[in-house]
Amino acid sequence: MCPRRISLACALLAAAASGAAFAQASAAFPCKIVKFVVPYPPGGSSDLLARMLVPGMNKLLDTTVVVENKAGAVGNIGTAQVSAAESDGCTWLLGNSSNIVVSRNLYKLTHDPVEYLKPVAEAAAVPMVLYVNANLPVKTFDEFIALLRKNPGKYSYASPGSGSTHQLLTEMMKIEFGLQAEHIPYKGSGPAIQDVIAGHVAFAFEGTSAIAPHVAGGKVKALATTGAARSNVLSTVPTMKELGHPKFVATNWYGVFVPAKTPDALVARLNAGLRQVVKSPEIVESLRKLDSRASDLDVAGFARFARFVQEEIPFWKSLADQTGVKVD
Repeated sequence: MCPRRISLACALLAAAASGAAFAQASAAFPCKIVKFVVPYPPGGSSDLLARMLVPGMNKLLDTTVVVENKAGAVGNIGTAQVSAAESDGCTWLLGNSSNIVVSRNLYKLTHDPVEYLKPVAEAAAVPMVLYVNANLPVKTFDEFIALLRKNPGKYSYASPGSGSTHQLLTEMMKIEFGLQAEHIPYKGSGPAIQDVIAGHVAFAFEGTSAIAPHVAGGKVKALATTGAARSNVLSTVPTMKELGHPKFVATNWYGVFVPAKTPDALVARLNAGLRQVVKSPEIVESLRKLDSRASDLDVAGFARFARFVQEEIPFWKSLADQTGVKVD
């Protein structure tokens, strides 16, 4: 597993092209109502991020952006809906690494998101954290690995769904350290976290922002994070890189997508608008609390984000092939 950004990092911030962007933003937007599809249930990271962006985009575009949660099949249902929508700029998707570049390797999809969607801008990127049930008799990552090696097959792990980045990352860890643990897929991160807390499953990977409150409350123990640097919200937890495992540098990325035939001029306008919105102090602070970090896409237009998505494709295909993950 090569060092990657599986990325929720605040991108979208280019002020360099602001002159043209402001001129475009002031013109009437072609849609009176924009449907912003979140392919997951309300309350998760994707939903929260989309709703963060809406007020600023409403004001900037002088339109009404409405979030629509279209959950199911690990994000594939909502993703397919946007893939098949009109290319008029009136339907957006809050996509992430799972439903854009992972699922295509594991599911038989009616619409390949890489082919049927056009990247607009990265919205954020957040590292993952390996966490365990509070009563598991380990305090460190090394103790955790030793425990699983001594008890092959005794402990199971949770994920928010088959084919998720969480599952692939765990399966890669199993291969790397010679572990045996059964995969228990859930319908979202919330139920997975609750079953780790309850002790029905022993451990899981999750975004740092989602698990940090449970760590602070003593409900679970965090053993390691996958960021290139220590987490903003779990600063006492070592990174996998610090522990001598640089293959596990990974962040889960999120971005805005539109149907593939949407005109480039309109996509450029949305890209500039999103970058303007994310510059606001309120959103910068909100993203920091979500453990979002700046990335090299901060000053990039939509073409750079499109290249980034293309760069992710072979990595995730290779990881799916190496782990042999099958949809449960």
